[in-house]
Amino acid sequence: MQKYNVAVVGASGAVGEELFRVLEEVAFPIANLLPLASARSVGEEIECQGKVYKIEELTEEVFQNREIDIAFFSAGGSISEKYAKYAVESGAVVIDNTSHFRMVEDVPLVVPEVNPEDIEKWEERGIIANPNCSTIQMVQLLKPLHDLYGIKRVDVSTYQAVSGAGKAGMEELVMQMQSFFNFTLDDAKVEAFAHQIALNVIPHIDVPQANGYTKEEMKMVNETNKIMHSDFAVSATCVRVPVLRSHSESITITFDEGVNVDVDEARKVLEAFENVTVIDDIANNKYPMPIISTDTDETYVGRIRKDLYADNILHIWGVADQVRVGAATNAVRIAQKWIQLEEEA
Repeated sequence: MQKYNVAVVGASGAVGEELFRVLEEVAFPIANLLPLASARSVGEEIECQGKVYKIEELTEEVFQNREIDIAFFSAGGSISEKYAKYAVESGAVVIDNTSHFRMVEDVPLVVPEVNPEDIEKWEERGIIANPNCSTIQMVQLLKPLHDLYGIKRVDVSTYQAVSGAGKAGMEELVMQMQSFFNFTLDDAKVEAFAHQIALNVIPHIDVPQANGYTKEEMKMVNETNKIMHSDFAVSATCVRVPVLRSHSESITITFDEGVNVDVDEARKVLEAFENVTVIDDIANNKYPMPIISTDTDETYVGRIRKDLYADNILHIWGVADQVRVGAATNAVRIAQKWIQLEEEA
């Protein structure tokens, strides 16, 4: 099997660390690995596939003469904006986990189970964008249902874990909970979020927009239609909850006029869809939850039920590990599909 030289930008971050785990778990064909981060992380060691690599500093010149084939970027939009072009110029395909390139017209935005054909467009800019974590797990559930009935509208409310805000978000929840049990919660620091997150729910993720939605919510709206090559309406309310890892979503799907939803039929197409697992037995307390999805590569769906008042409306509940399915795993799956296409060419 051909092997590839791989670079990971943001090697010391939460998604970077998860990328190394996923690359090892899937036995990704790595010839050499180049972990990159800011100057403060230089010299730290990364272990992957039985080898130890030292983090190097990300610079404009670091990709030169390194013959990198695939470069994963997971260090923030401003970093991707500045440095991705140097990786592309050196001959690498960039798989970008940030929001910077997602809505650029000639950059494919890919969830391999949903729109693998778009990967072929990578040559236009040398970049493939990884969607927002909440969008990825939602479109994996929408795709088979859209193929079955034709979607007219989607309304989604998210319940997003604090790790969506990185290590700082996780640390803040843990510290605040420790303060709660020490009866000092009133003095706990509030930095990663707009309000205390312990024992609270915050209906505010990312920057407010002029239309009353937040940037996170608009990502879900715009990215969904780009990925699915659709024009159906999407409305999102994104909420931060005091869960360490894995995002949950309550999704209401309105299908085309005249559709009479059959729940058993909907369940069957979801069960048959790649990397989706149905857990739908409320009578026996079985349904998707963050403690089930965390540290897995599946998107879980349950609470599948028809609307009480309209035959063309279905309600579902989806959960996935947003650090893996919503970032690292999806990026690696993109790379695997890219390799397949390159070797078939």
